[in-house]
Formats: sequence, C-alpha cells, structure tokens
Amino acid sequence: MKVPRPWSARSWLDTSHVMIGLPVAVLLGGLTVLLVAWPPLLMRSVPRFTGVQRSRFEAFLDARIPPVRSPSSWRSPATWRQIGYHLLSPFVGAAGALLVALAWGGAVVGLLAFLPKKFQPPPLEFVFDLRNGKVIAVYMVIGFVLLLLAPVLARGMAALDLSVARTLLGPSRSELGQRIETLTESRAGVIDAADAERRRIERDLHDGAQQRLVSLAMNLGLARATLTDLPEPAREAIAQAHEEAKQALKELRDFVRGLHPAVLNDQGLDAALSGVAARAPFPVKLHVDIERRVTPTIEAVAFFIVSEALTNIAKHAAATKAEVSVRRERERLHVLVYDDGCGGARMDGGTGLRGLAQRVDSVDGRLRLSSPLGGPTTIEVDLPCE
Repeated sequence: MKVPRPWSARSWLDTSHVMIGLPVAVLLGGLTVLLVAWPPLLMRSVPRFTGVQRSRFEAFLDARIPPVRSPSSWRSPATWRQIGYHLLSPFVGAAGALLVALAWGGAVVGLLAFLPKKFQPPPLEFVFDLRNGKVIAVYMVIGFVLLLLAPVLARGMAALDLSVARTLLGPSRSELGQRIETLTESRAGVIDAADAERRRIERDLHDGAQQRLVSLAMNLGLARATLTDLPEPAREAIAQAHEEAKQALKELRDFVRGLHPAVLNDQGLDAALSGVAARAPFPVKLHVDIERRVTPTIEAVAFFIVSEALTNIAKHAAATKAEVSVRRERERLHVLVYDDGCGGARMDGGTGLRGLAQRVDSVDGRLRLSSPLGGPTTIEVDLPCE
C-alpha cells in the first residue's frame, strides 16, 4: 500500500470517509435496530441503507461495490449480510474515527507547541511546562510523527471499512461464481451467434452476389469476344466493364473467403490454411498437427489469426518467408506464425494486431508477440479447444 502524504487529496478523502462514516453508520445502524420490529419495512429499507453506504464508498474512495441481485427477503443470505454490516459498521466506524481523530489532533497540538502561551491549545497548559525548550522540541517531534502517521491510519481504517463492506454488502463467492458462469455462457452464445451469422453471410454472398457476378463476367466476356463489329468506344466500354467485373469478382471471393471459407467447415483447418498459405506473395511453410478437430468457433478464430497475420506480413514486414505451425496438445490449440521481416510490430501499431488480440481474448485465449527491430517476428497464440 502506497503511503499517502499528509497534504495530499487522498489523505483528506480517506479522513473524510472515516469521519463522515461514523455518523452515517450510527444513523443507519440505529434505524436497522428500530425497524426489526417491522420486518416488511426493514426489508424495504435495507437495500436503501446499503445504497447510501455504496455511494459513500464510491464518493470518497472511488470504490464500487457491485450490487447483489438476489431478492430482499428473510431467506436471502445477502439480506442478512447487509443487516450484519449495518449493525457492525458503527463499531468499525467508531474505532476508525477515534484513532484518526487522535492522530490528526495530536499532530496539530504537538506542532503548535512553539506558539506563545496565549495561542496554545488548552491541553498543552495541563500536560507540559512549555517554558522548557527541550519539552517543546519533544512535543513538536511527537506532533510531526503523528502528522506522518495520521494519513496511514486514515488509509488503513478506510481500507478496513471497505474490506468489511465488500464482504457483507457485495455478492458472495458463490454468487460471483454463478455470475461469472452466466457471463461466460452468454459470451459463448454471442460468439457462436456471430460465427453463425458470418457463415450465413458467406453462404448468401457465395450463392447470390457471387453467382450473379460470375454470370455478368461471362456475358461481358462473350460480348467482348463476339461483338467485334461494334464501334471502338463501345468495344472499349465492354472490355473495361469485363475487367471491372472480374476484379469485383476476385475481391468478393477474397472477402467471402476471409469471412468463413466453406473449406473450413468441410475439411478443417489444414485444408483452409493451405489455401491461405498458397495465396501469400511469399513462401509459407505450413505445419498442421490436429488429430481431432476443435469446435467450429475455435477453428474460425485460428483461421482468422493466421490469415490476418499473413496479411500483415505482406503489408508491413518486407519478409522473404514465413512459417505457420498449428498443433493440438490435449485441450489447447497452439498457433505460431513466424516471419523473417523487419520486425518492430506492436500491439498498438495499427497493423491489425489489436484485432487479433481482441479475437483471442473473446475465447479466453492468450497471445504473445515478439518483434524486435530488425526482426524476426513471432506471434504465439494459445486457444482452448472447447
């Protein structure tokens, strides 16, 4: 824990949290005790009391305590934890406020020991004979030590209060585990839905727009070959339209292939990555060792990683060769992409690596990048198989 300085804003916020927390805790604790005689009213009031305390922690400590989503009832463990906090917090608040007040008060009294008698705080007149210079020096040293100690006490008591509040006002470990499991399942559903949507788009483009472009290119090619008696401007227009149609068809095929190639579904990663490696403008050595196929979502992520990495190498690395290795070890899929280019790749360099990292994170994978200036560059990705 970093020791705050006495004059820092953090010290005053911690002190304010502790000192204001005592009357708030006493008020809410007293109301909790009084409302025990009216259980329905207590059940409605406890979440509001908890909301006040959460606001205090967020305002002074910038700490957010996640709310509990279980219903407020006598059978809810969360309700009993909240009631327990409101009953316990006055004692925690009293101990913290007393220690912090004594520390700050002692620091002020000690540091004022050098003032003339008429300006002295009343306690000094009854404790020491301040006409003695040594006594004044000792008193000021004690005051200085307390000045340094007061922020530490304030931070410690605020941290203790926050720890108790997180335990009693926030969700329990089991509730957090259930929430994490729910979020994990929801994220998996979103990823699967997005993957299914990409497949649908790929299928629609392949069966619809791509076929129409093929037909258009064939008709223009036929017209270009047979209508030789047309005026020169017309023949040039047909030729230009034919070339544009072929280029558009090539770009559409590349786009569809990047979305989710059909060969990935039919034959798996080995065949799909072989096509990507063959289309690269530099030699690519590919090694795929997968005895048993992984889930379609993980296959799509691995394909995207290799495809995007090779695209980045072609655009930015000035490499003469690359190597791609994909292997499965038990329940993990390891992907490695290596190139002998100029290096210097960074996650924030705008070369698509951030998109790779986000795609890997979406399935709880890990990505490691090694790219010193001058090369080589290595991208290692570890993905769960399920």
